[in-house]
Parts: sequence; structure tokens; C-alpha cells
Amino acid sequence: MNGDRRGWSRCLLAGTVFAVCMAGTTLPTPLYPLYQEEFGFSELTVTVVYAVYAFAVIAALLLAGNASDLVGRRPVLFTGLGFAAASAVCFLLASGLGWLYAGRLLSGLSAGLFTGAATAYVMELAPPGGGSRATFVATAATMGGLGCGPLLAGLLAEYAPGPLTLPFVVHLVLVAGSAAVLGRLPETVRDRRPVGAVRPQAPALPPSVRPVFGPAATASFAGFALFGVFTSVSPAFLAGSLHVEDHAVSGLVVALAFFASTAGQLAVGPIGTARSLQVGCAVLVAGLALLAGALYWEQLALVVLSALVGGVGQGLAFRAALSAVARAAPEDRRAAVISALFVVAYAGISVPVIGVGLLVGPLGLEGAGLVFIACMTVLVCSAAAYLIRRPIRTED
Repeated sequence: MNGDRRGWSRCLLAGTVFAVCMAGTTLPTPLYPLYQEEFGFSELTVTVVYAVYAFAVIAALLLAGNASDLVGRRPVLFTGLGFAAASAVCFLLASGLGWLYAGRLLSGLSAGLFTGAATAYVMELAPPGGGSRATFVATAATMGGLGCGPLLAGLLAEYAPGPLTLPFVVHLVLVAGSAAVLGRLPETVRDRRPVGAVRPQAPALPPSVRPVFGPAATASFAGFALFGVFTSVSPAFLAGSLHVEDHAVSGLVVALAFFASTAGQLAVGPIGTARSLQVGCAVLVAGLALLAGALYWEQLALVVLSALVGGVGQGLAFRAALSAVARAAPEDRRAAVISALFVVAYAGISVPVIGVGLLVGPLGLEGAGLVFIACMTVLVCSAAAYLIRRPIRTED
């Protein structure tokens, strides 16, 4: 019993460190309108700045997705925290657009190092038999952290001095505390190799993973695409079309999507992993429909509903996808396989966001958003049809 308590304590502490890192990646979201005013750039530039982060995540996953399997979880996570701190410093020093690109690049490298390594670390610190609960801790840390970032920045920007500095000072303090916590947690990789053993490698899936990876990755792509567009353009839509200029409200609306994702993840246990992927796709379609209505009729209530419903659908699909892939992966390849799933997910964040940014000029923000929604609806419905015909087989 004491061993279980100690294991869950370590698992939750690792999840907290994970959440702090992920919060830093969305911290600038409600601040982009302020940066636009200060530096005078377009909505397309906002989406490119956002996409720089996603491409950096993908690069880190491809170049070092298997690093923690080789050198250990803690060295990789300490490096990720270092990149997170460097990103915050870039935003604190920002005097032009180049600083924002640098900050987002470093933030993406931090998230790329963390996603596979921290997810595997959280699951390995849990007591024996706690795999399902540990997966929830990992996914909740991811989405909860992503939600806390815009909420924290929005509140500080609206009600505290220094809207473009204080959020990053607070995050630096949290990163320092996370480093202290990580220093007290044990290493879980037994057979460690020197750093020189890490080599860039293309994503390769063990045979046991391949049957579940396709549908899991498709659902993850669609869910992250919805979040990508929502977080990158919703502050501009709220300010420009709905005249909501309160940064706290803007941050809260974005945060609701991520918090709803965490709530959706709780439903995976009773529903089951295989069915959760199917149900998640259906709920994602409903969220997309609500977002289309919000853009067309310019209604704040529909924006909030789309955040909640879309978030629940993303949470169902994402936790189910991660559970299925992690269970199928061999222990010595777990971080690499999870990293491959995140490569697809972050492609969902980056590619559609840039597409929307390019369409804003000729179609306007609302028109570009509607084109995105139509494309994502087709993708999600295709994934759902595939899952109905060939449901994944898992051990729930």
C-alpha cells in the first residue's frame, strides 16, 4: 500500500512538471492581439508564428523522439525545461517579430522533447496495474497544462501590470520549481546509453503497433487541428468580429477547450478505448458544426459551446488513441512510438493553421474558418467510417 502511494505521488509530481512545460507553449495565445498592436503584423503572421512552434515540435520528435529510451527520461526532461526557460526569456526581451519566432521555436523544441518522454515517464512511475489511470494523468497534464497557459496569461494581461512581461516571469518561476521537483524523482530507464547513442530516425512502428496506429493517428490529427485553429485565430475573431477585447475572457474561451478535453478523457474508462475513438470522432463533428455556426452568425455563446463540445470530442479521441498505441508498443520503444503519434498530431496543429492564415486575405477570417471546418469534417467522418468498419482491438 505504501509503495502504491509513493508511486502515485511520483506519477502526479511528474504530471505536474509536464503540465508546467505545456502551459508555457500556450501562454502567448491571448497576447497575440497585443503583439499585433505593438509590432504591426497581420493575421497570417500570427498563424505562421503559431506554426513555427508546431514545426519545432515535429523536428524535435523526429530528431530526438527516441532519446529518452536511450539516455533516460530525466536528462531529456531537464533539457526540455531549459528550452522552456529560454523561450520565456525571448518573450521577455521581445522588441520585434524575430524574438517571437525565436520564443516559439524554443517552446516547440521544449514540447517536442517532453511529449514522448514525459508521457512514458508518467506511465512508468505509476504503481503496477495503474496503466489506465497513469495514461489519464499524462493526457490530463498535456491538455490541462495547455489550458492553464492562456488562462493564466489572459488573467495577468487584463488585471495585472506588464501584460507582455509578467506572464513569462511567472512561468520562469514555475519552470525553476519544476526543475527542483524533477531532481527528486527517480530515473525509470534501467539500461541507459551515452548521449552519443542518440541518432535521428524516421518514425518506425513495431509490428504490434501498426494495426492500431492508423485510426488512432487520424483521430489525433483531426482533434489537434481543431485545437490549432481555435487557439491561433479565436482571439482575433473574438476581438475583431465579436468586439470582445477582455484578455481574460479570450484566454478563458481558449482554456475551456483544453479543460473540456480533460473532462472528455475521464469518459474513456467507462466507454472503453475502442468505442471512445468512434464516439470522439462523432463529438468532434458536433464541435465543428458549432464552430461553423459561431463564425457564420458571430455568436459568442456558440464559440463557447464549440470549445466545450469540440474539447470533449478531442479528449475522448486523444486519450483512446494514446492508450491504444502505448499498450501496443514494446517497453523499450514506448517513447519513440508515442513520439510518432505526436508527430501526426502536431502536423494537425501546423498545416491547417497555415492554410487558414493564407485564406484569411481573400476570404476573411470567417470564410477561412468555414473552409477549414468543411475539410476537417470530411476527415473526421472518414476516420469514423473506417473505425466503424474496422474497430481497433484493445484490452480494456
